[in-house]
Amino acid sequence: MELYQLKSFLAVVAERNLTRAAEKVFTSVPAVSAQIKALEEELGVQLFERSSRGMALTGAGERLAEEARRTLDAAQRLRQAAAQIRGEVRGVLRMGTVTDPIALRLGDVMVKLAERHPGIGLQLMQRLSLHSVQALRRGEVDCAYVLHDGETAEGLVVERLRRMELAVAVPRRFADRDWPVSRDALLALPWIGTPPDCGLRPAAERLFQSAGREPPHSLMAETEAAVRGMVASGLGAAVLRLDQAQAAVEAGELRIWPHWQDETWLCWLQKEGPEDLALAALRELVREVWEDAPGGHGGPG
Repeated sequence: MELYQLKSFLAVVAERNLTRAAEKVFTSVPAVSAQIKALEEELGVQLFERSSRGMALTGAGERLAEEARRTLDAAQRLRQAAAQIRGEVRGVLRMGTVTDPIALRLGDVMVKLAERHPGIGLQLMQRLSLHSVQALRRGEVDCAYVLHDGETAEGLVVERLRRMELAVAVPRRFADRDWPVSRDALLALPWIGTPPDCGLRPAAERLFQSAGREPPHSLMAETEAAVRGMVASGLGAAVLRLDQAQAAVEAGELRIWPHWQDETWLCWLQKEGPEDLALAALRELVREVWEDAPGGHGGPG
């Protein structure tokens, strides 16, 4: 049994598809298929049910996937312990991200990481906030930036980096006629929603619930850029981060409804428990970048 076989096994577990799994581990589909077959033969169990819809874990596969994760984690800790003995910090970290890199100050983090810890590689995986939380719990990412209302999350370390003010963005076609002067008039407009996994969704739900209404689901977008574009094109109103809405106002794309505001938080998340050297080093750099940022660590967004 080889570690690369376990990596391929977990890639198929995550993707349920040989092609995407092969891309994830930077190899070919036949190679991944052969590695899974060799692993099944060595272990004497069937790991996947293969069908036209993809690869589904068997009961044995589900039990062994967690053992495979523990084995790879142990191997990573061994490498990092050796690096510590040599006075180095090495490793590859998978970071879930949301929103745009500028808002996350990712450029600052990556520059400092390259300068101080060149042995640490960083893989960025853009996901909706709830998807990143789920990926953390499954061990598919090591840390994540998410939009999160709460101060805690079960089994995870939550560190608030910045308060993110939210606003309602309204298409310009309502600026000269039918401008919503009341909350009821605002909520009667066409609306662009976001999936339950999105960090902006709770604020929109609070807005509608304050008027005893359910948020509409006829129009929906998964990213802030898509929401902003749909508002700008006149399709409907939506909740956006205030900084994004203000930028769109300056660009002449939309208007902000002035009678409502809410907030969420940009947070750093990682699993509870022992922290390896590479993750600890990255976390310290993130803290440093956000302590130096206007509004960082709980200041106004």
